[in-house]
Amino acid sequence: MSPGPATDTKGERLQKFLAHAGVGSRRKCEELIAAGRVKVNGESVTQLGAKVFLDKDLVTLDGVAVKPEKPLYLVFHKPKNCLCTNRDDRRTRTVLDFLPGIAQRIYTVGRLDYDAEGLLILTNDGDFAQRVLHPRQGIGKRYQVAVAGSFTPQAEQTLRRGVKLDGKLIQPLSARVLSRSSRTSRLEIEISQGINRQIKRMLQRVGYKVTSIKRTRIGCVRLGSLKPGKFRRMTPSEIMSFDRAGNDNQ
Repeated sequence: MSPGPATDTKGERLQKFLAHAGVGSRRKCEELIAAGRVKVNGESVTQLGAKVFLDKDLVTLDGVAVKPEKPLYLVFHKPKNCLCTNRDDRRTRTVLDFLPGIAQRIYTVGRLDYDAEGLLILTNDGDFAQRVLHPRQGIGKRYQVAVAGSFTPQAEQTLRRGVKLDGKLIQPLSARVLSRSSRTSRLEIEISQGINRQIKRMLQRVGYKVTSIKRTRIGCVRLGSLKPGKFRRMTPSEIMSFDRAGNDNQ
């Protein structure tokens, strides 16, 4: 019989190995292990503390070998009218249509609405994605937003105090008016929550309709001069900026 998973402290935890291989977030990988869908050297493993070694252990998920992937971290400028999904049966453009040279499996860290544009982080590292997305980390996301009409000082004050969404008082980290006219106003808003359509709903609560929205920053990662539909690799310092949040979850 093939040996079972290694159990000393020099290997990598099974759920971490799966996350780094792009299977999903660490929590999702833990669920797969607990469900008995993961095997190491042919033996089902449900122990979350089990260790594996890349040079000698064979890990399978539902009978398919899981091979380590080289971690990939991209900054992408999502254009308008583009879906944040890996597949679309309606043949609508997706983010992956703009990444023809990327052979590795990759997915977006969070989403932007179909009609929104701006900064997206893409990766095949599920553990990293979880660190960026976890609400407990409070990572700020900054947006430039246009609304119809003149955004009044009273509306600005109400927005800063917070509005109720789904029964909870939601406040932005910051909100300021960049320009104001009778036809349109431009705002800069930073939030840390991840509520669906949050900015549009917040502004609707204070009486304004969003006409355009663009994300310009996530944590210390900035969109900068990156053109719509283009991407670049994240710098080591940008990747490491999220490590502190990850270490808090060890």
